[in-house]
Amino acid sequence: MNHALRRRRAFLIAALQAMVLALAGLVLPGAPVAAAASPGAVVSATAATLPAELSPLATGKRITYVTTAVDGSLVNTTGLVLTPKTGKTNKTVVWGHGTTGLADQCAPSANQAVFWPEARTAVAALLGKGFTVAAPDYPGLGTPYAHPYLIGLSEARSMIDAVRAARKLDGSLGLQYAIDGHSQGGQGALFAGEIAPAYDGTLVLRGVSAIAPVSNADVFAPLVPGTPANGYLVMGLYGLQTVDSTVNAYSLLAPPAQQKTPVLQSGCLYEILTAYQSLSARELLVGGKLPDAIVTKLAQYDNPAQSAPSAPILLVQGTADESVPYDITLILLDQLNAYDQPVQFVAVEGATHDSAVVDTADQVATWIAGGFA
Repeated sequence: MNHALRRRRAFLIAALQAMVLALAGLVLPGAPVAAAASPGAVVSATAATLPAELSPLATGKRITYVTTAVDGSLVNTTGLVLTPKTGKTNKTVVWGHGTTGLADQCAPSANQAVFWPEARTAVAALLGKGFTVAAPDYPGLGTPYAHPYLIGLSEARSMIDAVRAARKLDGSLGLQYAIDGHSQGGQGALFAGEIAPAYDGTLVLRGVSAIAPVSNADVFAPLVPGTPANGYLVMGLYGLQTVDSTVNAYSLLAPPAQQKTPVLQSGCLYEILTAYQSLSARELLVGGKLPDAIVTKLAQYDNPAQSAPSAPILLVQGTADESVPYDITLILLDQLNAYDQPVQFVAVEGATHDSAVVDTADQVATWIAGGFA
């Protein structure tokens, strides 16, 4: 090799090494986080355009922040921080949204089409009490890795870390916080209440509101195949796959269901439900039923109330809920009452999965306000 070629090769190697080193220092949304970062660290914050129902009440920031994945690694996730324009109390409430989907376009902070109407009503009620609202998207929504759908520990950590992130943006926010969640978010809220003493550091959790929360997957999931809720089960299997390498969601699906899996990335909740709703149990799953081992794993990762809550709970459930059956939540109520924390149960007569949120928005916000010292 002549001298000129050696010099050119050395230059190219040096340039590539410099590029690798430069990239190693970047914190990219969804990428593993540098060791110097910590949960709740804010990676970026930009002005957010809020839904019309909320823009008169608050200013918004869309944030990327650091949270802890189920495996203990640090990852980036996204969400909103909404600051009330009037009557600010310097207290923070987390809003945990209901199911939106699995794909990046299903992040409510970036897509108002999945910032559901009932969520807007609930958030407006919280802002009306002067609370700063931290609204996480949950890991994997809006960031380039798989969303651990219904993995309670993942949701819970992102909720608590959203409070930390909000406090980094606004130093006037105090240590007290509460959590209010619906459906998937209600499940995550309950998990957050369980892990708070070990995870939230100096923060002080004052209360948890859970509206139609997902629970008792081992009771509920085997009843789903062949019903309009098929899509929820498919998403649940893909969520389980993200934390258990022995689970292959695609292989659990029967061929007609396998053919529909592209919708998990091309659509959000309603497209997914529509795609799967007409399948029979045998068209949905191999053998027409969930294997017992999968049911056990769903319960392990998805069921709240496996350990003691650390703050008072408000549990809200509509009697006509078409997504989370009323009787399932009654089982959860018994499970929560076995612990020492007080549980207030509100049954909303005739309310559906979504209308229960709207019907109790002011009641929930008032209960949360009463829990702050």
